[in-house]
Amino acid sequence: MAKGLIGKKLGMTQVFSAEGEMVPVTVLKAGPCLVTAVKTEEKDGYNALQLAFEKVKPSKLNKPERGIFDKLEVEPRKHLQEFRGFSVEEYEPGDEVSLDIFSEGELVDVVGVTKGKGFSGNVKRHNHATGPKTHGSRMYRAPGSIGSTDAARVFKGQNLPGRLGHERRKMKNLEIVELRPEDEVILVKGSVSGPKKGIVTIELSQ
Repeated sequence: MAKGLIGKKLGMTQVFSAEGEMVPVTVLKAGPCLVTAVKTEEKDGYNALQLAFEKVKPSKLNKPERGIFDKLEVEPRKHLQEFRGFSVEEYEPGDEVSLDIFSEGELVDVVGVTKGKGFSGNVKRHNHATGPKTHGSRMYRAPGSIGSTDAARVFKGQNLPGRLGHERRKMKNLEIVELRPEDEVILVKGSVSGPKKGIVTIELSQ
């Protein structure tokens, strides 16, 4: 059975295992998430739960978004996400899903949005080598020749300057090192894409 939650990256730290080994971990605030809709095979063609996370002022949402929560008569949430594979018969709109659906030692996939770096040159974006720094060279960080002497054009896929970062990225098979239900926090081994306070989704690895 699939499991999933919406959460927020709080940062990184380190903990020590029972063997005394230092383990780098990412701290994720996971849930609690409100069930706003239950999708079923008979009605929608697939089974899924629509979850909402992080309370927000009604004025921050548009009218269709507010309608979702007005119908349930609950406080609005900022982020909505569908998760397939849940046992939908166990849930009703208005229920809450918390991190107790996970257990320590399980492997999860965490999806985040990488840090945006803005418009970047080819040295930073593609790890190209720089040119000579001395003797009057003006080609220290420039891309250099990129055309073809035969076709007289630039081929598609050429590494060039452009926007770097701010891309959706999934980190697979991260081990849950520790659960702290009292703080609504999960510690997962390793790093997770995105800045502090970045929104992430946490799903059980398939």
